[in-house]
Amino acid sequence: MDAPSAWDVLDGVNLPRGYRVEITEAKIIMAPRGEYPWKVILETAPQIDQQLAGHGAVLSDVMIDFPSSQYGYAPDLAIVAPGAERNSRGRFEWHSLEAVIEVVSRSSRDNDFAKKFRLYAECGIPLHVVIDPEDGVCTVHRGPTRSGGYADEAKIPFGQDLVLPLQGRDITITTGGFPKVGDLD
Repeated sequence: MDAPSAWDVLDGVNLPRGYRVEITEAKIIMAPRGEYPWKVILETAPQIDQQLAGHGAVLSDVMIDFPSSQYGYAPDLAIVAPGAERNSRGRFEWHSLEAVIEVVSRSSRDNDFAKKFRLYAECGIPLHVVIDPEDGVCTVHRGPTRSGGYADEAKIPFGQDLVLPLQGRDITITTGGFPKVGDLD
């Protein structure tokens, strides 16, 4: 039997289409997806998927079971390790993830830069990337610590290749097509 999941409270609930749903500190948060994050996700996911070539999977906005009934996150992008198995609910758990990528917007900055950062590190997710269309930079966090931080941080400006060092392989994402806030106006 799997441990309780924060997502259990939403079993049987019809969620509105086009809204991002997450649970933070036992509060259900629903927000529409912003245009900039959506465009970055659309640009990034196929690049990752092509390079994984069947050795793992990339997911977007898919419920992941974390070891807390207070937090239910569906990362913007999650890279699942090769051979990872779903639990009895049909979902992957935190320990199946090789990397999590969050694309921040003005409304998600606190969650993406603080709460998710801390939870992902405490859970031992090896790689946490924050892509920020407002600042035009990708921040790569490596070496999670149990105290809720990461030992290493590197900033990659849009236009440079973003390299994701996964277990035994690297994924390279071209960021030249990522829109910066103001580019779409």
